[in-house]
Amino acid sequence: MKNKFRYLVIGIFSIFSFILCEAATLEKDLTYKKHTLGDTYKYGKTTREFQWDKISGYLDRLDGFQEENIVFGTLKNYKNINGLPPVARQIAMEKYSDGSRPAVKDKYGNRRNQGIPLYIEGQMDRPERYAPDGSLVSIISRDLDNYKLKVEDMDGEWIVPARYVKEISAKSFSRVVVVDRKNQNIATLEKVGDVWKIRSMNPASTGLDRPPYQLPTPLGVFVIQGKKLKMEYLKDGSHTEIDGYAPYASRFSGGGYIHGVPVNLPRTEMIEYSPTLGTTPRSHMCVRNATSHAKYVYEWAETNKGIVIVIE
Repeated sequence: MKNKFRYLVIGIFSIFSFILCEAATLEKDLTYKKHTLGDTYKYGKTTREFQWDKISGYLDRLDGFQEENIVFGTLKNYKNINGLPPVARQIAMEKYSDGSRPAVKDKYGNRRNQGIPLYIEGQMDRPERYAPDGSLVSIISRDLDNYKLKVEDMDGEWIVPARYVKEISAKSFSRVVVVDRKNQNIATLEKVGDVWKIRSMNPASTGLDRPPYQLPTPLGVFVIQGKKLKMEYLKDGSHTEIDGYAPYASRFSGGGYIHGVPVNLPRTEMIEYSPTLGTTPRSHMCVRNATSHAKYVYEWAETNKGIVIVIE
């Protein structure tokens, strides 16, 4: 008999409470089977887990988001290509230890750099807050200058200048990557009928909060923006010196990619696995994986169709 397990209940949740919360139904059916972690596992003296209850809640919201809207899009401001947004109504300054210019963040912790300004309708003098590049949105309406839209994982309706919005052709999303910053793991899930099938369960390393060079992986719901077979990265502090590359890189927000084990020059051949995966945050905003798992995601989650959800 095929080994399947339905996650209708995780931890202390009963079937009754699960149904009341309308959490999505998950079923384990792995198609990538290397470096697989258990539902719970030890890290040092602590126990880590895949937060299936939280994940199923996100997937249920994603299903609802798709049902109530017709046109989807993504917010675009990679490398401030569409312009550094205006200063938000309430901000905080993030000072850097190297003495470089402080960064501006909104009151929710979203950075102005590569951010997208979100305005309240009728209050277009200053943005209320920022959304991260790559965020999934549903479009309510638009005129020549602006879109009215909803941002998945944010409450409310927002006005966004048209230059920051890209409409996408996808009508639904069936392949989702979930990154857990708290537990340093990654899972892929695929919607088949009414069930979300768990395709992989692996260790990962997310971004370290040590600016200006290392930034935390942003929380939210994102659309896969593009891919690079080998994503070259620069030496910290340099604008020209290449330090190495990350294989099978799928970009989802700003300079944040899901990728394989980094290869530092002068080495050139790919590395399958690192013992630091699944331990502590250590990347530069990106999500490090075993290289074969990064390749799996690279080939499995299509650009403008694959979704990345980052949770805490």
